[in-house]
Amino acid sequence: MARVLKSPAKYVQGKDILAQMEEHFKELGENVFVIVDPVVADLFAEQIKAGLANMQVKQEHFQGECSKAEINRLQQLAEENGSEIIIGIGGGKTLDTAKAVSYYSKLPVVIVPTIAATDAPCSALAVIYSETGVFEKYLFLDQNPDVVLVDTKVVAQAPERFLISGMGDALATYFEAAACAQTRTASIAGGSQTLTAVKLAELCYNTLLEYGRDARKAAAAGAVTEALEKIVEANTLLSGIGFESGGLAAAHAIHNGLTVLEATHAMTHGEKVAFSTLVQLVLEDRSPAEIKQVTEFCRDLGLPTNLADLGVKEIDEAEIMQVAEASCAEDDTMHNMPFPVTAEMVKDAILAVDNY
Repeated sequence: MARVLKSPAKYVQGKDILAQMEEHFKELGENVFVIVDPVVADLFAEQIKAGLANMQVKQEHFQGECSKAEINRLQQLAEENGSEIIIGIGGGKTLDTAKAVSYYSKLPVVIVPTIAATDAPCSALAVIYSETGVFEKYLFLDQNPDVVLVDTKVVAQAPERFLISGMGDALATYFEAAACAQTRTASIAGGSQTLTAVKLAELCYNTLLEYGRDARKAAAAGAVTEALEKIVEANTLLSGIGFESGGLAAAHAIHNGLTVLEATHAMTHGEKVAFSTLVQLVLEDRSPAEIKQVTEFCRDLGLPTNLADLGVKEIDEAEIMQVAEASCAEDDTMHNMPFPVTAEMVKDAILAVDNY
């Protein structure tokens, strides 16, 4: 199997980048179609206007759901406008919609995340929902975004929970990539792991441990520090390349299993992934010192380390078994682990982490 690594063509990160963004993609064209979250459009209207001052701009508000109907609506408007570039500014669903519009319109796309809560901005993937918000499918794209722009001043002004959640999602990257690399399981990128992908995943993990606590303090103060810059890069770029070209394994499968528990629905993706990473470490029989290190990191950040933290106040072993069975679904990533994993093993590991 060929080794494959995918990444955005260009990644730009820094303070006040939003007001300078056209400098980083002007070679792609001048007529831009901007899909922007309405709240973001209000909060950062001046910066967006300044950042596109020399462009021909058509701006349209994202209507809240990355659905086929919304994608079709925006695609039609972009084509009527004669747009040369699609730009997405906002959170995950806004960005996925921009990527989908770009894909169907066959136009370059610039992705501008306003939070650092997941590693999705850099990926060649969009999650499509129904108009009522029910998951429908993953849309696998031909290529990653042409440009990803992250304004760390904007990220710092967002609630700190988003940055912490991003660290929870990024926490799994190294452990899942390492598991997949043992068996050379094909990643989303379409091949086995390059040395680069696994090393970037490891760098992501080491960056979290070294700078995560200080970055949280900076985010709480709305301040842009070197620690915050490093963590934004870890959450967005390092984890983005690491998960897509390294692979997913037990942690994300257990996250998917946890969604069967209604009590966890108020938790973010990254919060559930952090707990699920601890469960993967127990499944792998990692050393007590390593499990302790990751657990203490999560506690310091306020990420879940037990079921109560996830909203599960009373433990029902039958319900935990349902989580475990869903985690081991035939088409999920649990089967990328380098050894056979049963639902019984997952149930026991969840209960062990909770007790720890």
